[in-house]
Amino acid sequence: MTKLRPLGDKILVKRVEAEAKTKSGIVLPDTAKEKPKRGKVLSVGEGKRLESGERAALDVKKGDEVIFTSYAGTEVKIDGEELIIMSVDDVLAVVE
Repeated sequence: MTKLRPLGDKILVKRVEAEAKTKSGIVLPDTAKEKPKRGKVLSVGEGKRLESGERAALDVKKGDEVIFTSYAGTEVKIDGEELIIMSVDDVLAVVE
């Protein structure tokens, strides 16, 4: 597998699969599914460089499950997998 190392305050995320049916049991066709706004962090950058030259620590780490904004980041396809490179600012919450 190709390895990607995000730069600065960027993170690499793989979307969690969308639910195939509603809570009431209705099966959704692919065209009706929203792209999930939830994913697993695969790797993180070193953090944003501050004016002092130091790096600001990121609020997320590899392995975290996160919820992100609807139009977050840039989608890339690596070795057949659809991934997203996004700024840590696009992350709304970490699922605990």
